[in-house]
Amino acid sequence: MTTKLTISRFRTRKPDPVAAPDPAPRAFAAAAGVRAAPARQPQPLEDDAFMPDPSDDGFGDQSFLPQRAADPAPQPLSASAPEEIDAIRREGLTGRQLRVARRMAQKHGLPATSDFDAVRLLRRAGIDPFGRSAVLELVQGDHDGTVTGDLSEDAGTSRALTVSKGGDDKLPQTVKPIPVPSTEVRVEESHIAEVRRIQSDIVARRRRKLALMWAKLSVFVLLPTILAGWYYYMVATPMYAVTSKFVIQQATATSQISSLFSGTAFATGPDSVAVQGYLQSPAAMERLDQDKGFRAAFSNPSIDPIQRLPANATQTETYNLYQRYVKVSYDPTEGLINLEVSAADPKLAVEFSKALIGYAEEQVDKMSARQRSDQMDTAKANFADAVAKLQAAQATLVGLQEKYKTLDSTVEAGLVTSQISALNAQLMAEKLSLAQLQANAAPNKARMDPVITRINTLNDQIAQLRAGLTQDGQGGPSLASVQSQMVMATADVTTRQMMLAQATSAMETSRIEAQRQTRYLELAVEPTAPDTPSYPRAFENTLVVLLIFAGIYLMISMTIAILREQISG
Repeated sequence: MTTKLTISRFRTRKPDPVAAPDPAPRAFAAAAGVRAAPARQPQPLEDDAFMPDPSDDGFGDQSFLPQRAADPAPQPLSASAPEEIDAIRREGLTGRQLRVARRMAQKHGLPATSDFDAVRLLRRAGIDPFGRSAVLELVQGDHDGTVTGDLSEDAGTSRALTVSKGGDDKLPQTVKPIPVPSTEVRVEESHIAEVRRIQSDIVARRRRKLALMWAKLSVFVLLPTILAGWYYYMVATPMYAVTSKFVIQQATATSQISSLFSGTAFATGPDSVAVQGYLQSPAAMERLDQDKGFRAAFSNPSIDPIQRLPANATQTETYNLYQRYVKVSYDPTEGLINLEVSAADPKLAVEFSKALIGYAEEQVDKMSARQRSDQMDTAKANFADAVAKLQAAQATLVGLQEKYKTLDSTVEAGLVTSQISALNAQLMAEKLSLAQLQANAAPNKARMDPVITRINTLNDQIAQLRAGLTQDGQGGPSLASVQSQMVMATADVTTRQMMLAQATSAMETSRIEAQRQTRYLELAVEPTAPDTPSYPRAFENTLVVLLIFAGIYLMISMTIAILREQISG
């Protein structure tokens, strides 16, 4: 007994469901000496009769199962058979399932008139035509014969299976022709395979690029961020920040013009800026180091190495650390100076803050003291000069009065003028008397001579007095010269008195202005020791590191991409 198993795989098109039966099985059966089954008309099948079933159990097309040598005579259908067949038709059975049902009906000797009737008869007999055990039984029951059929693998592909054993007279009912695959199908399949290969290649390249990108991000962005977060959360020494606010004020102004900007931020703005610059200068840092030990406080080994100041640090390194932990800002809208001092010890931070506020107050006093002293010194010098010159003018006037033995030349000139006037009146009266005496026909000479003598005497006296007013004589200079000297000396004294009054007023104004220029540093917020550290801000700093490295990576990547595009173009 021999067994032969032949499996061939080839491409095929969907066969015509109404193709004529091949006479090859009958010829093959006649040659083998086996009675062949009578020819049967092919039954119409559904469109999917030759299509593969996705729910196939692995047996493929069952059309190769053997047929019995003689089909039983068909029996007439019952009244309910058409309804059952219609119900089975609506189930959407595949061609493979219908052929399996037909073979099983032939095996069990059921008189089926069609494939759907075979399903109906098998179900009435209590046999599941599509069960795994039923199909295995069908194959095992016909193992002595020759099985030829096609197992559908996919659309357009079939497998021909032939099983033969010697001494068996059962032959298959039909043998399908072996179609030749078309050229169009092969070309289309090759194109589909090429497209799939290209797609898989693109997917692989994308995956490689994505993996490389994530590797670069991990190395250049995520790793530095993780290290920064580890430092800020685990290693960094906590720093306590002490915040204080103070304002620079000036004295109340007395004049309306000077009071326009008094008490506002514009009045003390330059002073506030100057104080801010001083607190941020190396001079303030050196003074704080001498008074409070700033360098030693930040050289403590308990501080982490990044924030710690080296023991042999230079002046520049110390000043850079001072700028990092001592922050001074000025708000021009409110006129406040904000001072923030950070240290590892909150009490030490308070001491540093108070010391810096004291330095700022001294600086304010120095700036205003010089201006005040300059104004007062100038006013005092002018006042002293005015007093000295007034004293000199007064001495000159007194010397003239002593020299000419008169207090006022004007009064003296008035006296002389009044004397001349009185003598002129007497002279006029004497002349009238003389005229009366001379009007007589025989004037009395004895009476006329005394009158003439008095008239001459009065003329001489008046002439002498007039000469004393304008001419120098033996008694000294003329009254006009004395009066001129006395008037000049008196005018000089008057002028010096006015200058002294102005100097006095200027000195008083300078004193008031100097008082107004006085600056006062007033604390708005006093420094207090905090109970929780203010730095480092771990989350914010870690996020900043992430953004910085991500930005650097993005810029470098874009630059490299642009350069590659330029080079390739």
